[in-house]
Amino acid sequence: MDSLKKLELLSRNLWWSWNPDALDLFRRLNPDVFVASGNNPVAALLAADERVLRDGQFARSVEEVYERFRSYMDAPNSLGDERSTAYFCMEYGLHESLRLYAGGLGVLAGDHTKAASDLKIPFVAVGLFLRDGYFKQYFDDKGWQLAEYPAVDPTEHVFEPVLDEAGDPLMIQVPIGHESISVRAWRVQIGRTTLYLLDTDTEPNRFELRHITRRLYSGNRKTRIQQELILGVGGLRLLRALGHKPAVYHMNEGHCAFVALELLREKTREGMSWEDAQSWIRSRTVFTTHTPVWAGHDRFDPGLFTEQLHGLASELGTGAHDLLHYGRVDPSDHSEAFTMTILGLNFANKCNGVSKLNGHVARAQWAHKYPDRDVSEVPIAHVTNGIHLPSWTAPRAIPFLNQHVPGWRESADAWQRVWDVSDDTLWAYRNMLRKALIQYVSQRVQSQSMPQSPNLDPDVLTIGFARRFATYKRAPLIFHDIERAARILADIDRPVQLIYAGKAHPADDDGKWFIQRIFEISRDTAFDGRVVFVEGYDMEIGRMLVSGSDVWLNNPRRPYEASGTSGQKVAAHGGMNLSILDGWWPEGYNGKNGWAIGQDASASYKDPEIQDPEDAGFLYELLENDVVPAFYSRDEAGLPTEWLKRMREAMAMLPYQFSARRMVNDYVRDFYFVDKEGDVVAA
Repeated sequence: MDSLKKLELLSRNLWWSWNPDALDLFRRLNPDVFVASGNNPVAALLAADERVLRDGQFARSVEEVYERFRSYMDAPNSLGDERSTAYFCMEYGLHESLRLYAGGLGVLAGDHTKAASDLKIPFVAVGLFLRDGYFKQYFDDKGWQLAEYPAVDPTEHVFEPVLDEAGDPLMIQVPIGHESISVRAWRVQIGRTTLYLLDTDTEPNRFELRHITRRLYSGNRKTRIQQELILGVGGLRLLRALGHKPAVYHMNEGHCAFVALELLREKTREGMSWEDAQSWIRSRTVFTTHTPVWAGHDRFDPGLFTEQLHGLASELGTGAHDLLHYGRVDPSDHSEAFTMTILGLNFANKCNGVSKLNGHVARAQWAHKYPDRDVSEVPIAHVTNGIHLPSWTAPRAIPFLNQHVPGWRESADAWQRVWDVSDDTLWAYRNMLRKALIQYVSQRVQSQSMPQSPNLDPDVLTIGFARRFATYKRAPLIFHDIERAARILADIDRPVQLIYAGKAHPADDDGKWFIQRIFEISRDTAFDGRVVFVEGYDMEIGRMLVSGSDVWLNNPRRPYEASGTSGQKVAAHGGMNLSILDGWWPEGYNGKNGWAIGQDASASYKDPEIQDPEDAGFLYELLENDVVPAFYSRDEAGLPTEWLKRMREAMAMLPYQFSARRMVNDYVRDFYFVDKEGDVVAA
C-alpha cells in the first residue's frame, strides 16, 4: 500500500485528532490549506503538494504513523460484544474542524467516545448531522457578537455516507406529526468507535423538513422536538437497520430520551405486554442528566407533543395523549408540560449526574417526583465527568510528559513522578507553554473583526477564562469593582494578564452583553492592554488557553456548574484552578493544588445582588494576597518555589482522577455491566 492510500485511510479516522504526529503529516502536505480549513486533514490531503508525497523521509513518517494506527485499531475488544453500548447525544465536540457542538455537553460526549475507543470497549454513538453546525462567531465594531452558519461540505471532511446493499444512501423513516420523514446517515470513525449522524436534508423531504437537522439549538420548540424525535427514534431505527443490538442504551441528557419510546414500540410489536416491555427497557437503559438550571430541561407543551408524536403513537397502537404521562411528574395534571428529563428518569435503570455535587443537586431538583423518598434516596447517582487527556494535552507538552511522566495517559500513579522533577525543569515547562499561548493570542487578535491593542508579556502571570458565556458563569465578575481590578491587572511590579474566549447563545442578549463589556474593558487604558478577548472560540483556542494559562478562572453561581470540565484540562500543563467550589472542583480541591473562591460547597447561596459582590471580594482578596504574591515571589535562582509546590500538587493529583479514561471505566463498572439475563448491574 503506497503512502497516499495510507494517508487517505488515516484522514478518515479521527484517531488523528489525539495523535499530533498524525496531524503533523497532513500539516506538511499543505500548511496553508490545513490552517485555513481548521486543521482538517481531509482538506489538506485534497490539496496535497506532490513534492511532499514523493519525499522519502515523509513516506517513512507515514509508514511509522500508519503502523501505530493499525496496531491501535486491530487490538481485540476488552469486553465481549454482548456488553456493547449505544450512546445517544445531541452534540459532539470532536475537533475544531467539525462544528457539531455548542459547549461542555458536546465536548464531554466527544471525549467519552474517544475514551471508549482507547479502552477497547464495544461502543457505538448516535447524533445529528448538523450541516450548518453551531455558529461561527464574529463581532461588529461595537463588540456585539454576530453569527454566521457556513454549511459543511461532507466531501471535505471525515464524514462517510452510510449506504445500503445497493450502494445507495441507506434511508430510514421517522414519524413526525402526521407524516413520515426520510432520514439518511453519515458515519464518523473515532478510533475504534463509530458515530452515526442523522440527516433530514435529503429527498424526498419537503423543504422545511430538510432543515430540521441543519443547526444546533436554534429554531422554535417545534423544531426542537422534531430534532429529538429524529435523534431518539431515528437513531435507534438506524442502528437496527445496520444490525446493531446493543446491550445498554445510554441517553446522555434529555434530548435523546425518545429512545425509550422507540424501544417500547419495538418490544410491544414483538408481542411483549406494555408492562413487560417497560421492565425490559428499564433493565437496559442508562440516563445522564447534566443541567442544574431548571430552564435547561426540555419541556414541550402538551398540544405540541401530541401533534408531533401522533405518528409514533399510532405505531404504538395508542393515542399521543396516552404517552404524556411518561414525561410528567404528576400524570393526572393535564396542564403539565412533557419534560424530557422525566421521560429519561422514568425509563432508566440507572441515572446519574456528572459530579458529586451535581448528583446531590439533581436529587434535590427532582425530589418532588419521588414524594415517598428522602432526598438522599432519590435514584440519581453520579459519575464525575473527565476529559480525554490525549486530545487536550498540548503537542508541545507531550515530550516533557513522555520523559518525566511516562504512562501519563493511562495511569494515576505515573503522575506521582512529577515530585521528582527539578524546580528549574518544571518552571521551564510552564514558561514554554505560557510563551506559546502569548505568541498565539498576539498573532490571532491581529486578524480579528474587533480590533484590540493587547500588551501581553510571556513572563507575566496569565489567567485564562474560556467557556460558554451563559450568564450564570459570570464572566465579568472580576470587573465588579473596576478600579480594584485595574490595580491588580496593571500593577507595574506584579502585573496580571487576562485572556478571554467564549460564545453566547445567539438568542442570549445578556451573554452577548457580557462579551461586549469585556471588549470595552480591553480598550480601557486603565488596564494597560492586559485584557484580551479572542474571537471565534473553538476547540483549538480552548486547547491553547488551557495549556498556556497559569491560572484557570471559574466563577459560576453555585450550584449551576454541572461539572465544568475546562478546568480539568489545565493541570497536565502545570496550570492551576482559581474557582468557586462548584461542579468538579469540590472533589478536586485539597487546599494545596489551587484556590477556592469564597464559601465551601455546602454553604447556601444568597440572592445574586448580595452574592455577586461578595464573591468578587473573595476573588480580589485571593489574587492580592495569595495568587499574585505566590507567582512573583522568587528564590535566589529566580524560581517561585511556593508556586511550584502547588503546581506539583495539582499535577500529581488531578489529571488522571478527572480523565475520561477514569470516567468511562466508572460507567463500564457501575452502569454498563450486563448480567446473563441482560440487566444492567453494578460489577
